[in-house]
Amino acid sequence: MPKGLIRAIGAVLTALALYSLLGFLIVPGIGLRIINQQLANYATTPARLDRLEFNPFSLELTLWGLKIGEPGKEQVGFERLYTNLQADSLWTKALHLADVQLDKPKTELVFSKDGTLNLTQLFKLPASEPTPATPDSKPFPLRIDRIKLADGYLHFADVRPSEPIEFLYDSMNVELKNLSTLPDDNADMTLVAAGPEGGRIDWTGTLSIVPIASEGTLKVTDGKMKVWWPYVRDALPLVLEDGVLNFSTDYTLNLAKETEMVLSNASASIAPFKLNAPDGRPLARLERLDVSDTTVDLAKQHVVVGKINSKNLETWATREADGQLDWQKLFASQPAGRAKPTANDPVTVEAPKPGPVAPSKPWQVLLKDVELRDYRVHLADKVPKTPVALEVGPLNLNVKNFDSLNQSPFSLKLDTGIGKQGKLTASGDVNLNPVSARLNVTTQDIDLRVAQAYIDPFIRLELRSGMLDSDLVVDLKRIDPLAFTVQGNVQIAQLHTLDTMKDRDFLKWQRLGLEKLNYQHGDSLSIAKVNVAQPYVRFMINDDRTTNIDDLLIAQPAGSASKTDAKPAAGKDKPLGIHVGGIAINDGSANFADFSLTPNFATAIQQLNGQIGTIDSRQAKPASVNIAGKVDRYAPVTIKGSVNPFDPMASLDIATSFKRVELTTLTPYSGKFAGYRIRKGRLNLDLHYLITKGQLKAENKLVVEQLQLGEKVDSPDAVDLPIKLAIALLKDTDGKISIELPVTGDLNNPQFSVMPIVWQTLRNLVLRAAQAPFKFIGGLISGGGAEDLGTVSFAPGSSELSPEAQKALTTLAAALKERPALRLEIEGTAAQSSDGPFIAKERLEREFQYNYYKILQRRGEKVPAQASLLKVPDDEKGPLLEGIYRTRLKQQPPAEWAKLSRDERAQKMSDALIDFWSKSEVLLRQLGQERASRIKDFLVDKGQLADERVYFVDATLGEAQSDGRVISPLHLDSE
Repeated sequence: MPKGLIRAIGAVLTALALYSLLGFLIVPGIGLRIINQQLANYATTPARLDRLEFNPFSLELTLWGLKIGEPGKEQVGFERLYTNLQADSLWTKALHLADVQLDKPKTELVFSKDGTLNLTQLFKLPASEPTPATPDSKPFPLRIDRIKLADGYLHFADVRPSEPIEFLYDSMNVELKNLSTLPDDNADMTLVAAGPEGGRIDWTGTLSIVPIASEGTLKVTDGKMKVWWPYVRDALPLVLEDGVLNFSTDYTLNLAKETEMVLSNASASIAPFKLNAPDGRPLARLERLDVSDTTVDLAKQHVVVGKINSKNLETWATREADGQLDWQKLFASQPAGRAKPTANDPVTVEAPKPGPVAPSKPWQVLLKDVELRDYRVHLADKVPKTPVALEVGPLNLNVKNFDSLNQSPFSLKLDTGIGKQGKLTASGDVNLNPVSARLNVTTQDIDLRVAQAYIDPFIRLELRSGMLDSDLVVDLKRIDPLAFTVQGNVQIAQLHTLDTMKDRDFLKWQRLGLEKLNYQHGDSLSIAKVNVAQPYVRFMINDDRTTNIDDLLIAQPAGSASKTDAKPAAGKDKPLGIHVGGIAINDGSANFADFSLTPNFATAIQQLNGQIGTIDSRQAKPASVNIAGKVDRYAPVTIKGSVNPFDPMASLDIATSFKRVELTTLTPYSGKFAGYRIRKGRLNLDLHYLITKGQLKAENKLVVEQLQLGEKVDSPDAVDLPIKLAIALLKDTDGKISIELPVTGDLNNPQFSVMPIVWQTLRNLVLRAAQAPFKFIGGLISGGGAEDLGTVSFAPGSSELSPEAQKALTTLAAALKERPALRLEIEGTAAQSSDGPFIAKERLEREFQYNYYKILQRRGEKVPAQASLLKVPDDEKGPLLEGIYRTRLKQQPPAEWAKLSRDERAQKMSDALIDFWSKSEVLLRQLGQERASRIKDFLVDKGQLADERVYFVDATLGEAQSDGRVISPLHLDSE
C-alpha cells in the first residue's frame, strides 16, 4: 500500500477520531456549560439543564432535564428535547429538521394580583436595539418534518378575579407534520389535552406559517364552566353552581391580508347549568341547551345558527316593594368595570385591537330554528300590600328565521301555562326595525283572582272567581308613536265578586262574551255584540241614604289623583270612539234593598232577558232597548224604547211596564209615606219618558188592583190624608184604581225636578177622590164547600205539602175554577215552638255549605253555581262550626267548654246556634212566606189556577197545634 494512501487514511481516521471526540464529548460539554451559564446570568430563579447529547454523524441533539424555578416548584421545564438536523440544510438554503420531540414539558402559567405574568419575570433580558421595519423581509427558512409534544403538563392560575381561577391539563399531546416557514407550505397538526378533573380539548387540522393560516376541527368535551366563571362573576353578580360545556367546530383562519376566520358546523351544548344570586337564592336552573349547525364569519360579521334546542329551564324573578326587579337591582349593585388599563396590566395578555370596521356594517345574526321546551318561570310581585305569586309554565317557544338586521320577519310560536290551570298561546310574525308584529293570541282559563291584590287599594271587593278566555289577533304597527290593533273574541266566565263589608254577593255572572272586538289604540273600541249569561247585581240603599257602591269605594289620596290628572295636553286628545253592536242579557237577576225604611224594603228581579241595540259614541242615533223580566217570579216587567247613553239629555224614549207586582213587597214605602202596611194588592205601572233636546214629556199610568191596607204604622213622614177613604173611593166597579200623571218640563232648568211634581199631582188627586163619595163600591165575599178547605197543615219546620194537603188544594183549585169571581188569599204562618228548632237546623246546614263554598273558591277549585248544591263532608263541619259560632253569636265559646271533648264541644256550639236561630222572627216569617209560595205554586202548577187569582197575605207568627203541626189559613175574596 503506498505511503501516501496510508497517510491519507491515517489523516482521515485521525480527523474522524477528532470529529467524534469533538462531537460526542467536547461540544456537549461546552454546550451544557454555556447553557447553564446563560441560565445563571439571566434567570431570576434557579435554572438548570441536566444533560446535553449530540451525535455528530446523525446530527441528533438531545437536551435532558431542563428545570426553571425553585426545586419542587419549577415553573418551566421538560424531561427531554430531541432534534434531528438534516444535512441537506447546506444546499437547500433552509434549516431542515427531520424530527423534534419534547417529552413531558411542564409550564406553570400564573397571573399575580397586580396582573403580572410569572413567565415574564423568569429572565432579566437586556434591552434590544430597535430594528427598522422591513416590509419585504422574509421569515427564516425552516422545515420540520415532525414535531411531537408528549405528556405535556400545563397549570394555569389567575388570582386577579375576586375568586381565583385555577385549572390543570396534565396530559397534553401535540403533533405537527411538515411544518415550514416557506410560502404556501401546510403542516398537519393534532392536539389532545385532558385534565384530571375532566375536560378535554381535541384539535386537528393544518397550519401554515407564511402566510399564517390554519384549517381544521376544534372540540371541547366536558368543559367545566366553573373554571373560568370568575371572569364572568366580576362583570355580572351571578354565582355558577354547576355548568358543563361541550363544543366542536370546523374552522378556517387566514391572516394574509386581514383577519379572516370562519367557523362552520359549530355546535355547543351546556348541560346542566345552575345560577344563583350572591345571597344563595336560585336564579336559573337549566337541564340542557344545544346549539348546532352554526357558522360564524368574522370578516363578514355574519353568524348563522341553524338550531337551538333548550329544555327545562326554571327561573325566578321578583318585583321588589320599591318597584324594581330583583335582577335589575342585582346588576345595578355591580361596580362599573375598569375603563382604562392600569400600569400593572401586562402587555402580553392584552388582546390585539381589531382592524377598523366600517360603522355602517353591523353584525348580522341569523337564527334559523330556536326551540325551547318546558321552561318554568316563578314570578313574584311585592309591590301590592298582599304579595302576588304567579307560576308561568310549562312554557314552549319556537322562533324561526330570526334576522338581527331585520331583512325579513321572523316567526314566533309560544304556548305556556299561566297559574294553576290557565293557558296562553301566541303565534305570528315579528319585525325588529321598525318594530312591528302580528300575533294570534289565545288564552284559556286564566284565573283573574291574580288581580285581587291590585284592586284592593281601590275597592272593598273580593274577587272570588273568574276565568278569562280569548282568541285575539294583535297587530303592532309601530312603537313610536305607539300604534296597534286588537281583534277577536273575549269571554270572562264564572265571575263572582263579594262585598267584603257586608260579606254578600255584589256582582257576578256565569259568562260575559265580547264578540268581534276591535280595538284601535287611541282611536276606537268596537264590539259587535256583548252576551251576558246569568248576570247578577246587588244594590242597597243604606239608612243614611248612601249606597253599597259608596261603601265599597276607597277614597284615594289627593296626591295620587293629581298625578293621574296631570296629563299634558289631555284636552287635545281625540276621545275614544266606542261602538257596541248590541247587548244580549240572558237569565239575569238583581237584588234591591232599602235600609232607610222601617221596616227595611227588599225585592228581587229574576228571569231578566232582553236586548240593547247598537251603541255608538260618534253617532247621535239612539240605541234600542227591549228587556223583560219578573219581580218575585210572577210579576212581569218590561223596558222598551231607545236611549243614547252618551247623551241621554239629547234623546231618550223609554217605556217601562210593571205588571201584577205584589204590593205587600212595598209595605216599607206605604208605612213611611202613607202610615199603613199593605195587606194585599197588585200594581200595574206603565211609565213612558220622552226627552228631546232636554225637553221632558212623561206619562205615568198607575193601576192598583184589590188594594187593602193593613195595620197603621207610626211614621213622621206619613202624609196627613184620608188614605183608606181615598183608596175606597178610587176603586172602580172592578176593584181597580187607575191614575194617569203626565209630567212635562225643561230638564236644562236646574230647578226642575220630576218626583216632586209627581208626588204633588198624586196628592191632589187623592184629595179630589176623597171629595167624591159617589164612586164608592163594595166587595162580595162568598165561598164554601162540603169539606173544610180554608187551612193547610204543615209539619214542623217544613214547607212541603202533605198528600192530604195536596188533595185538599186540588179540590180547592177545581172549586175556584168554577167560581171565577173569587180570589184566594194565602196567609203564610209559622210557629216558633214547633218550627223554630227545624229551621234553625236547616239554617246551620246552609251556613256549613256557604262557608265551605268560600273555602273551595279560595283554593281555586271548581264549584257548583250555588253553595246549596254542595255536600259538606262531616270532617269539615267541626272546624267550620267554630267560625260560625263566633260570627253569628258574636261571642267566644265559654271557657269551661275547653275541657269538653271535641264532640261535646261541637254539640254545645250547635245547640247554642239552633237555640239562637229558632227564635229568629225573620227566619220564621221567611218560612211562612215559603209555605204561602208552595201553596200558590201547587195551585198554579198542578191545579192549573191562573196566578192572577191568587194573592199573598203578609206572613204571620202563630201558635202550633197540640201535635206540633202549623196551620196556614186561606182567605177568599172577590173582585
